[in-house]
Amino acid sequence: MDIISQLQEQVNTIAAIAFNTFGTLQRDAPPVRLYTNYPEPPSSAAATTTVPNAAVAPPPAAAAATATNATTAASNNPTTEELLPNNNVSETPKILSAELVKAAKQFDALVAALPLTEGGEEAQLMRIAELQAENDLVGQELQKQLEAAEKELKQVQELFNEAADNCLNLKKPD
Repeated sequence: MDIISQLQEQVNTIAAIAFNTFGTLQRDAPPVRLYTNYPEPPSSAAATTTVPNAAVAPPPAAAAATATNATTAASNNPTTEELLPNNNVSETPKILSAELVKAAKQFDALVAALPLTEGGEEAQLMRIAELQAENDLVGQELQKQLEAAEKELKQVQELFNEAADNCLNLKKPD
């Protein structure tokens, strides 16, 4: 795999770890009262008595779509379950931040492996101009070869047509 593909893969990994980190932290975060004048939420016992069938399974189409999305997203990026096999809430931020730092260091190592540009932007522009001039020369040569091949093809077609006419007319070739 080339270096650019590896960089893209590493960016995807970092994004997946960040996504899993934020989701896990949000899921495991304790509730915080942002405004003191809000009324108290109903207790969990009252909530279950008012809505007896709160835990209803999703419709089959929704479950299938969720399974498809999970399968697609799980290609090479680590999942929260893979990163946190023991589900220890107090250790979760440490483990996820360590994974994020590790992925970032791998990305930095890949960036460091990129070839350095020599001479700065001016040298790059000069090299681009040289390559374009070389490309133009090769293009002109190819165009000449194409014209010569078309001319030869035309001659071969004329000779073939003449041979076919001779065969049809049962003439002996001259």
